[in-house]
Amino acid sequence: MTTGQSQSHPRNPTPSHAARARSFNAAAAQYAANRPSYPPALLDAVEEEAGRSLTGARVVDVGAGTGIATALLHARGADVVAVEPGEGMAAQFHATLPDVPIVRGNGNALPLAAATADVITCAQAWHWTDPARSVPEALRVLRPGGALALWWNTDALDIGWIADSADRMGRFFGIDVRAEQSRSTDRTDLADPSGRLRFARREVRWSRRVPVDTHLANIGSHSAFLVTPEARRTSFLAEERAHLLKTFPDGIVEETYDVLLLVALNT
Repeated sequence: MTTGQSQSHPRNPTPSHAARARSFNAAAAQYAANRPSYPPALLDAVEEEAGRSLTGARVVDVGAGTGIATALLHARGADVVAVEPGEGMAAQFHATLPDVPIVRGNGNALPLAAATADVITCAQAWHWTDPARSVPEALRVLRPGGALALWWNTDALDIGWIADSADRMGRFFGIDVRAEQSRSTDRTDLADPSGRLRFARREVRWSRRVPVDTHLANIGSHSAFLVTPEARRTSFLAEERAHLLKTFPDGIVEETYDVLLLVALNT
């Protein structure tokens, strides 16, 4: 079949948004071990757009997950507090960053006092919030002149093998991955449909080289796969391994990402 689902991979019933969000808790260790981090140039760009150094800044990292972005902010010298709703993700965070404070909550209702943050960051997580609630909450917690910085690692679809892999995943899930990514990266209004915020937009390209098992575990840690029945998920990842080893016969995959960064000031 040239379009749609192959007969070996019938499409799943669509899981709820909440079910997908909850799915990370049982896979927190897999997430922490295999998800990509972010390049130093990203934090440089955050500082440039925010107009201040992260060193010494009071930073709230919303949707902190297992602490991948939080660790970078902490290492940069920020006075950072993490906010995370998921029990499993928060437990993994504690194991990874025992000296960094974390509170249970989410971007729609921050458990923090007003005008207490210089910068609010949200890495890979803003799409799990409701901007009608999370934008006012961010503005409430930010000090005047503070900055809201949102970012996502996105696949570099101009690279042939990455585009081919995305197409295979698209057929598996019955979606157009390229169109979905283009829609989300080209429209800043998705981050704030109210138009209250004026986002500066930056992209930072970077790459990492990882074993094929790490690459596959990274793919498998995304919510769409976590809520897929295990037999179907395992079958797809086995097929994907065979495709990847044709491109990377030494078993080392070079993943390339374009980090989409959006920064808005609380003016």
